[in-house]
Amino acid sequence: MITDQRLATGGSLPSLALLVDKANQLVQTIAAHSLVQLVLRVALAVPFWRSGMLKWAGFLRLNDTAVTLFSDEFMLHLPGGPYHYPAPTVMAFLSGCGEITFPILLILGLGTRFAGLGLLFMTLIVELTVPDGWPIHITWAAMALAVMAYGPGRFSLDHLIGRALSPER
Repeated sequence: MITDQRLATGGSLPSLALLVDKANQLVQTIAAHSLVQLVLRVALAVPFWRSGMLKWAGFLRLNDTAVTLFSDEFMLHLPGGPYHYPAPTVMAFLSGCGEITFPILLILGLGTRFAGLGLLFMTLIVELTVPDGWPIHITWAAMALAVMAYGPGRFSLDHLIGRALSPER
């Protein structure tokens, strides 16, 4: 905020300082914490949801491509490797389930920190599978960590449930 001493000096500096102060207030209003938390949840959910939708041929029925990817294409890049995925059908199924369930939880803001942890773990596995994709994976990891650290915000079922269960204020 602008002090009285700076205002007393006169000239264009106080006018510029007032303008900067007003601009900062506007930016803070636009980037309200709850809005940022909502956008963060949606931004993290979208790429995983889209990937998950490609794995299914029906309710709890994987398509052949998902199994083939985990059987023949995807490899774990660990020291001494790369290695084939163990139990590729199971891994494809678990991946597909996580890529659908965690984004739904994020969008609803239900079990949000748990969903963020699940997607952080999935991001680690994706990074071990496609190490050259680290620029996007580090972004997913940062978003998942932010969701875990700061929670879902006011626009969430977690917030509504918390308010319903808390004593009257």
